[in-house]
Amino acid sequence: MVKHIILWTLKEEYKGDAKIKAGIKEGLEGLKGRIPGLIDIKVNTEPLPSSNCDLMLDSSFVDEASLKGYSVHPEHVEVANTKVRPFTASRVCMDYEAM
Repeated sequence: MVKHIILWTLKEEYKGDAKIKAGIKEGLEGLKGRIPGLIDIKVNTEPLPSSNCDLMLDSSFVDEASLKGYSVHPEHVEVANTKVRPFTASRVCMDYEAM
C-alpha cells in the first residue's frame, strides 16, 4: 500500500474561510470509489492552533502505479484545478510505502 499525504496552506485571502475548506474536502473525498486503486481519502480541515498548515489530505492507494494514475485521472485533475489550486498558496507532499 502507498500513502499520499499533502499539507496545504491557504492563500491569505481565504484563511479561515470554512466554505473554501469544505469545498476542498467535499471535492477530494468525493473521489473515493471513482478512481482505480484509490483505497481511502480523507481531508482534515480543522488543524490545532499549533499547526502551520490549513488542510491535510491523507490518502491510500493499492500501489505506486495507482497513485500515478490518480494524479492524471480527469476527475482528480478537475477537483485540483477548480477546488484546490485556486485557493492554496503552498503544498507539501510525502508519498511512502506503508508496511
